[in-house]
Parts: sequence; structure tokens; C-alpha cells
Amino acid sequence: MSLKTLAVAACAALAVATAPAQAETQYNIFGFASLFGMPSGTVAGTSPTLRHTVAIDRKYKPGTIVVSTSERRLFYVTQPGTAIEYGVGVGREGFQWSGVKTVSAKKEWPSWTPPSQMLKRRPDLPRHMPGGIDNPLGARAMYLGSSLYRIHGSNEPDTIGQAVSSGCIRMTNDDVTDLYNRVRVGATVYVLR
Repeated sequence: MSLKTLAVAACAALAVATAPAQAETQYNIFGFASLFGMPSGTVAGTSPTLRHTVAIDRKYKPGTIVVSTSERRLFYVTQPGTAIEYGVGVGREGFQWSGVKTVSAKKEWPSWTPPSQMLKRRPDLPRHMPGGIDNPLGARAMYLGSSLYRIHGSNEPDTIGQAVSSGCIRMTNDDVTDLYNRVRVGATVYVLR
């Protein structure tokens, strides 16, 4: 982590710690707004993966995950009206989806077996990959119900902020590890378009 990134993170943490309790915020259609006066979806500094604290609609309960695919952001609700915002990669054209899921399982350095639908599109893919640094699921994965979708890390951090996946929510390995340590199996996940 560069000195500039550390300085931005320290300033952001200080701003949250000293923000007045009655901070005036404006919400977008998803109910997201920054405590720092930045537009929703704007990340402090230049990194799309620099996480920070933002205001969120109080209707989302602590422990809930909210994904805005249009903004390419994931929000983990820490307390009523407050969330941690992360940059994410989302499904490409034809692979977008929305709905409510539940975190059904969590795995560290998960193995990957491409689903049959993906193998039809990409017969060149391996039939199975053990977990590890080269695995496309990255350092951690949170499985979403009985669906084929996951919130997972990525060995391609340049895809964060892009719409390139087959529907999964991608995060940097650092961010997905942070989220993994916070989220519980059974957590509700709202995926909004």
C-alpha cells in the first residue's frame, strides 16, 4: 500500500470518526450516500477498491449486504444507516441479474468447478481447479443460496469496476477477505440493478 493510499485512508477514517451525528446526506435511488459529501459510488482517492464508510438507507439491517450493479459497488451494513462500501466487478451484458439471496456458505481459497453452462460457452476451461492464487475465485468466496452465483475474490484486480463476469460479484482479494471476516452465513444479500 502506497503512502498516498495510507494517507487517504487515514483521512477518510478520521472524517468518519469526527463526522457530526446529524450529517446531511442525499440518497440516490438505491438509498446510498457518502458521509464525506462525495457522490454515491465515488471512492476516495484513485483506487476503485479503497473501502470506506458511507451512509445507507436505514431500512437495511446490520449484517446485510447490498450490491448496486449499476454503480458497481457492494455495501456491508455495519449499523443502522451506516455501511462499508467496496468496489466490485459485476455481470457483463446478458449476465446481469437482481434479487434477494442468502449467504449459504463461505470458503477460504475455494476450488472452482465451472458449471456446465459455462463449459458450453468456453470448452477450453479446466474441468476443476484447486484453490490458490491462480484460481479465478480468489482468496475467499461467499456462496449465494443454491444459485451459481458467488461474491468472490479475483486474480484479475483490474476487472473491479467492470461488467465482465458471468454474473458473480468480484472483489479484490484484500476486500473480499475483509468482507468475509465480517459477514455471517445466513446474511441477506440484495442485488439491485
